[in-house]
Amino acid sequence: MFTGASQFALVGVLGAGGGTLAAVLTALLLGARNSLYALSLRPYLDSAHSSWWRVLGRAQITIDESTAMAIRYPPGSRQARHAFWATGVAIFVLWNIGTLIGALGAAALDDPRVLGLDAAVPAGFIALLWPRLRDRSTIALALVSAAVAIALVPLLAPGLPVLSAALVAVIAERFIARSERTP
Repeated sequence: MFTGASQFALVGVLGAGGGTLAAVLTALLLGARNSLYALSLRPYLDSAHSSWWRVLGRAQITIDESTAMAIRYPPGSRQARHAFWATGVAIFVLWNIGTLIGALGAAALDDPRVLGLDAAVPAGFIALLWPRLRDRSTIALALVSAAVAIALVPLLAPGLPVLSAALVAVIAERFIARSERTP
């Protein structure tokens, strides 16, 4: 799966001693948002006239950054398509080169915590979450979910507190949406 948050989550859960199932479920949950991005990108990328190989390539690079760049422009415009492809391909190539360098260079590090690399996963999650915190209910939901995850850390295997917090967020969001529809 080509999504930084999912990769960080998988490695983070496994590195903390969590099980493979919890690590994979956490990564898949984080990566699932890209499916929603793909649906929202359809008017921007002129999907009706795409070959199967182009659709597969587009699916691989549908990530936060390529989506954000495409939706800056009018739907169906040349700029939207160019921004999507240029951003997605550049990040795909550079991310994988960086991953390879990290994998090969990891053996040279005695303890990554000395460099503060253990903070990379939480920092990445905060960076993804921060722009979405636009109103009080969203901020409150993020804080409650974080509190649930923190409270469950000593009780559950690594990875499960994050999944539990995500479940709380999904349930709470349903209640919020339902209450906003009710007059």
